[in-house]
Amino acid sequence: MEALDISAATLVCAMGRGLDDVATALRAERSGLRLNDLPWLDVDTHIGRVDGLEDLAFPPALSKFDCRNNRLAQMGLETDGFSGRVAAAAERYGPGRVAVVLGTSTSGIRQTELAYEARDAETGALPADFHLKETHDFFSLADFVRRALALTGPAAVVSTACSSSSRAFVDASRLIEAGLCDAVVVGGVDTLCRLTVRGFGALELLDAQPCRPNDRSRSGISIGEAAGFALLERAGQGDASAAPFARLLGFGESSDGYHMSAPNPEGKGAQIAMRDALRRAGLRADQIDYVNLHGTGTPLNDRAEDAAVSAVLGPDVPASSTKGGTGHTLGASGITGVLLAGLGIRLGFKPRNLNLVEVDPDFRSHILTSTQTGPVRHVLANAFGFGGSNCSVALGAA
Repeated sequence: MEALDISAATLVCAMGRGLDDVATALRAERSGLRLNDLPWLDVDTHIGRVDGLEDLAFPPALSKFDCRNNRLAQMGLETDGFSGRVAAAAERYGPGRVAVVLGTSTSGIRQTELAYEARDAETGALPADFHLKETHDFFSLADFVRRALALTGPAAVVSTACSSSSRAFVDASRLIEAGLCDAVVVGGVDTLCRLTVRGFGALELLDAQPCRPNDRSRSGISIGEAAGFALLERAGQGDASAAPFARLLGFGESSDGYHMSAPNPEGKGAQIAMRDALRRAGLRADQIDYVNLHGTGTPLNDRAEDAAVSAVLGPDVPASSTKGGTGHTLGASGITGVLLAGLGIRLGFKPRNLNLVEVDPDFRSHILTSTQTGPVRHVLANAFGFGGSNCSVALGAA
């Protein structure tokens, strides 16, 4: 495939607001997880919460879009100078030539939860100020972002569970390849809500402690929230005065349909996704310097991914999960993993597996127990979702 520059990027998550903050926390091995402190979320668990959403100044002209998910999207757009970089791209190509492709798993469902709490006791009618189309509807995220950025190009939302915002890179690259646009705002946003936290609790997949991916004693996930965005352009076509964040070299995707919520024990679909990412990128397995694992912290997921990674890359490629710092950000976990892996290329480090005490002795892949420094040339970032949706993204230095 044609390599594409990630000309600009931004990330807001529990580890920090902006790439510099997140990188500092990651290198310091500092987790952003905390004991649940949201009064409306009555579950005994740790969460990856983003501070300041309740007090964020939301654009008055877009008030119908006001919900937790779009507030986090707005915070992301305002961070790392991202909206300014998109405005410059729109000036170069025209706003109709810049597309928006984003991933989410629940969109603004928290707003619907609030609406149901406020429904009329006698008629059951939802409040008049509840705007389903602009908040809860899946497309509301892309609609809000393109309006906030004054873009008029193609727009779409991908919702394939936890692989959503990795899959957004796939669709974005194809839009550029097809000549339908010259640049794409790609990424994902997901926020905390009762549905996901209580749902994973009902499945007995939540860890009461901060999650411990790949640990011998791992017992579940910690739910987080995040907004991540990247600006994709053809290599060398971006702002000449600013170096690209990284380069998108390839991607691989599969849908194994093994089980509604459990992965294939051998990670067969994950293997296909990683091999296809390597093939499209023109890379051998021994050229990968680091893998950002999906690594949720559940016994089955981590075991299946270990089987897949060791089968495709062997036992020596350094790998780690960063969800011990961010929490599992669901539809935003793909973009979060891609940007965290990209930080390793930019800053020359491979982050340790946060919260890890003892690596599962049955694992065959090389799980990092300490942060390593040194040149990082090529990375893979994995994201695997419920129902067997798998995606792997390959990055290199720009």
